[in-house]
Amino acid sequence: MTYEWKDMLLRLMDEYRQLGINNQIDYDKFYLYSIITHSTAIEGSTVTEVEAQLLFDEGITSSKRTVTEQMMNLDLKNAYEYGREWIRQHLPITIDWLVLLASKVMARTGNEYHTAGGSFSAAKGEIRLLNVTAGLGGQSYMSYLKVPAKLQAFCDELNRRRAAIEPKDIYAIYSLSYWAHYELVTIHPWADGNGRTSRLLMNLLQMEWGALPTKVLKQDKAAYIQALIHAREQENIEIFVEYMHHLHCEHLQYDIDQFRLSTEQQMVDKPTLAQELTSKWSIKPSLADKLADLIVWMADKGVITTEQVVDGLGYTETTAKRYLRQLTQYGYLEQCGANRNRSYRPKN
Repeated sequence: MTYEWKDMLLRLMDEYRQLGINNQIDYDKFYLYSIITHSTAIEGSTVTEVEAQLLFDEGITSSKRTVTEQMMNLDLKNAYEYGREWIRQHLPITIDWLVLLASKVMARTGNEYHTAGGSFSAAKGEIRLLNVTAGLGGQSYMSYLKVPAKLQAFCDELNRRRAAIEPKDIYAIYSLSYWAHYELVTIHPWADGNGRTSRLLMNLLQMEWGALPTKVLKQDKAAYIQALIHAREQENIEIFVEYMHHLHCEHLQYDIDQFRLSTEQQMVDKPTLAQELTSKWSIKPSLADKLADLIVWMADKGVITTEQVVDGLGYTETTAKRYLRQLTQYGYLEQCGANRNRSYRPKN
């Protein structure tokens, strides 16, 4: 099966690059926002991608979500930003660094624990001093007494594998990142945040060599957790590694299909949109053409701001605001926020 997934991965990655999907405006930012939102969703957050974008970019909180859920997302965003800069230095991964990374993941939502083994803080990323299980009645993770030695052995082996990696061997990079994810979450060093931190480490190892980070979406949760359980029960890590290769290829194919569909829709729909704007709203064809351009450009971007329109289409700020206001008035867009925090999204 290794060769099958390797061939599929290389083929999809090549197609992905040739299509230039990752060259879209703000692609890296929104791809990362999606990873963050879904990683917290797997742990129970109900914050949507649109809400996360407004929270991250505009500081707009949602009255529909708890403060804890929104803090989870902000903390994970900060952890990714820190980790992404750090991993580019190719420094050794140590227990102290993993503790620091976990502290950023749990900064505003981590609890203090007082146990027979001693006191520790999840907000500080400190290693657990109590035994934990995988949910109510679930399998027990290793004794907390074994964690420090296991974590040190993990760091040593991870650094050895990193040093031996061939930077152009994309399949080996992904395999290493999935191995690291599995090993770290199996050691389960923390009382909370193990899943988020393990997925974060997986993505950072991919980013270290410029690979497209793997998404684990909230709809993947059941199969993803089952792959972890199955691998542990069978004592066969390849079960999880193979599943993750399959999942990444599945998401690559979806993104490729959506990009092609969006491109086809843009080619077909712009003249129709321009004609509709002219006939329905009695505006000049030259203006209708510009407004249709803006609608098509926004089609796959979710929520956008005036500044993004200025950067993306080269309009002046005054022109961008006028076009956005007109399209909102005509019912093609809906406004999010108000005044200086105003943003827009296509109306269904």
